[in-house]
Amino acid sequence: MELATAVVLLVLALVILFGAIKIVPQGREYTVERFGRYTRTLSPGIAFLTPFVEGIGRRVNMMEQVLDVPQQEVITKDNAVVKVDGIVFIQVMDAAAAAYRVDNLNYAIAQLAMTNLRTVVGSMELDEVLSQRDQINTRLLHVIDSATGPWGVKVARIEIKDLMPGPDITNAMARQMKAERERRAVITEADGEKSAAIARAEGAKQAAILEAEGRREAAYRDAEAREREAEAEAKATAMVSEAIARGDVNAINYFVAQKYVEAFAKLAESPYQKTVIVPAEMSALVGSLAGVGELVKTIQTDRAPATPPPARTAPAAAPRSPRGPAVPPTGA
Repeated sequence: MELATAVVLLVLALVILFGAIKIVPQGREYTVERFGRYTRTLSPGIAFLTPFVEGIGRRVNMMEQVLDVPQQEVITKDNAVVKVDGIVFIQVMDAAAAAYRVDNLNYAIAQLAMTNLRTVVGSMELDEVLSQRDQINTRLLHVIDSATGPWGVKVARIEIKDLMPGPDITNAMARQMKAERERRAVITEADGEKSAAIARAEGAKQAAILEAEGRREAAYRDAEAREREAEAEAKATAMVSEAIARGDVNAINYFVAQKYVEAFAKLAESPYQKTVIVPAEMSALVGSLAGVGELVKTIQTDRAPATPPPARTAPAAAPRSPRGPAVPPTGA
């Protein structure tokens, strides 16, 4: 009997001991209730409760948690249907508020995120929804964090996980993207052709300018050469005129022989001439050349006055014209 009483007392002591001593793990907080009423919160570590009076109410996870927002279909402002889902990062800051101010905290936050996601996406057009995810995340974070504040929960961030337009919209977007790329390719090709045409025109312009400058320079050189030639011809004519004024007929023979030779050379240079017919006697040409020699000797004699002038010889006969007799020399 005494043994049974001792065993009962031992079991009762163990029950009281385990009921009075509580160990809270790291990252958790426990609420304490006295006769069903919240009294305090237990932090991580060891804690002592009053047996049969106090008990553990809720075990709250104080670590950051990730909640999935279920996928749903949303109609945008321009009547396009898209499927949207996301994720929410939350952390409980007040264990008592999270335990006693809302029932099923995770479900409540998920439903709150779904409704606000539908509201935000529905107020935007499809192009804005696809291109402005950061703006959607910011608006959702502001709204949900304000709504969950009284629950003792801090919403760290919310992210749109996927946006899926309908098949018809996807096909239309693909065709639009293809058309846009083709348009850009045509514009790029046209710009290249324009640049090439401009470069070719600029090159032709520079070539024409250089060619015109070359022609101008050549014309200037030709004019200068003709001027020099005319000056030389004028000097030669002046010298011959002076010789004729002194009574020297060999000067006339020189000019006649020069024109005769030039005409004969042009006759022989013809590309279509296979046979050359000499229309005059070669002896007349020899006589003209002899007259030229006499003219040169006369000029040399005039330039050397110290030497006595040689005896003047009869001038050679002038060449006869092809159509008549030679011109008789005068002043012999």
